[in-house]
Amino acid sequence: MRKLFTIIALMLTEATTQAQQFITRYEKTEGRETATYPEVIQYYQQLTARYPQLLKMITVGTTDAGFPLHLVICSPTKDFDFSSLHRKNKRVLLINNGIHPGEPDGIDASMMLLRDIAQGKTELPDNIVLAVIPVYNIGGALNRSPNYRVDQNGPDAFGSRGNGQNLDLNRDFIKTDSKNARAFQEIYHLTDPDVFIDNHVSNGADYQHIITLLSTQYNKLGGPMGEFMHNSFEPGLYKLMKTKGYDLVPYVNHFDETPDSGWVEFSDLPRYSSGYTTLFHTFGFVPETHMLKPYPQRVKATYALMEAFIQFTSENSATIKQLRDQTKQSVITQKSFPLSWKFDMNKYSLITFKGFASGHKPSTISGLPRLYYDRSKPYEKQIKFYNYANAENYVDKPQAYIIPQGWWAVIDQLKNNHVQMRRLQKDTTIYVEVYHIGDFKTYPKPYEKHYLHTDIKVTSTKDSIHFRSGDYYIPMNQTANRFLMETLEPTGGDSFFAWNFFDAVLGQKEGYSPYVFEDTGAEYLKNHPELQTLLDKKKATDTVFANNASAQLNFVYKNSPYAEPEYMRYPVYRVL
Repeated sequence: MRKLFTIIALMLTEATTQAQQFITRYEKTEGRETATYPEVIQYYQQLTARYPQLLKMITVGTTDAGFPLHLVICSPTKDFDFSSLHRKNKRVLLINNGIHPGEPDGIDASMMLLRDIAQGKTELPDNIVLAVIPVYNIGGALNRSPNYRVDQNGPDAFGSRGNGQNLDLNRDFIKTDSKNARAFQEIYHLTDPDVFIDNHVSNGADYQHIITLLSTQYNKLGGPMGEFMHNSFEPGLYKLMKTKGYDLVPYVNHFDETPDSGWVEFSDLPRYSSGYTTLFHTFGFVPETHMLKPYPQRVKATYALMEAFIQFTSENSATIKQLRDQTKQSVITQKSFPLSWKFDMNKYSLITFKGFASGHKPSTISGLPRLYYDRSKPYEKQIKFYNYANAENYVDKPQAYIIPQGWWAVIDQLKNNHVQMRRLQKDTTIYVEVYHIGDFKTYPKPYEKHYLHTDIKVTSTKDSIHFRSGDYYIPMNQTANRFLMETLEPTGGDSFFAWNFFDAVLGQKEGYSPYVFEDTGAEYLKNHPELQTLLDKKKATDTVFANNASAQLNFVYKNSPYAEPEYMRYPVYRVL
């Protein structure tokens, strides 16, 4: 009996020691397993309770899974107020983990990193503050299985890509169909991060590199920040990772069968995490470990890259602050904004790529040729990396936008992104520029709950529009100008119009009975000979139209005051 008590005591002592040392499930299983969502939160609850002088965990909003979104703050000065931290000239790194819970590398790496900082094993420079989202896609993390991501080399089980609504959250940063995205926006504006890191695992080709890096496209980031990203930040990270034993390369965004012929740099639209943070002048990055590498290698590489981010940001703190401050000020007075970017396929950089030879052999399933990689034949060669993008579709900034209060879903989006606006105090008529939707294409199948519009064309007129008390006036003299231009200008690739927020104007609500309007229209033509001239001209130049009575009647209707003015009229108005 005494021996049994001794064994139990030793087991309890070992468990207590492990709790005090904060050994993760990943470490206990020698890299075979990743922590569950409840384990992650319990771990941070205990860690922050043990080291309150350095760590604090808060909750922000909620998620589609019904749980709040957690944020762990690591501040060497015991100051956890972000307004105060920015005043004290601290650089903030916001780290997002588990947006795709089947890619849990960042979850485990961040748990160990914050523990090691708290216990003094890893130093956090005094001018750096870490803000870590432990698990972003909670619903996906709770949907745990060993069968997801069938091609991935570990861990034994992990979460699903879809969240509580089966959304891919890395397509949701602008449209915010999820509560997760709304909470993220709150966290983003609370922290106002200088650097954003969204940890992922890559699919695709086989190659030797353990980890790749997707940076927000530097031409799209633009200006001095874009130049610094391209000429200093990215090269600095590559150099630091080399000293840690990692050959970092850009995210392998290849379109051919293998990446041997090179690839085009990924263009991160605002729907993606780093594209969203670009709108508010943050250096955004998406690390991508390689799915076929053993899980311990991937976690260690993620840990090393986060250390590199910390070191580079600390050493370049003054420059990063100056560039962000400069950009925030310049965007207030910037007169014109590009809404799209096109890669120049005549210009490229050369990168050293370490791949594997590939070939084809008969498939055991189909008997037809299939691709395979031969890891016994590694190679190293220079690859073309097409990373020069030209800005297009420039649109001049208005003095202000006006949005009628009925479009509250868009207004809520603007409020959640801290956009400055005021409500009209009385009914008033204002002379504004008005867009009409001329043409667009729509995805034939749903994409993340939407039928996305593309190739949007608009026409522009000027008119006096009557607005009501309570409608929203949005001045364009704020640091959110870029966000406003890329979401409120309908021709933007990730505009609110593209994401169907304004689809109600695409449906005609008023109409006419042809046999009645024949007489009304004829009387209108009689009193408006200029319209009769337009009708005759179109009949003379369009044979199909000339032989279509209903089309001619509709032409008269559409060009008369009886036509519904809101039909195809974009309900965001530009004050010039």
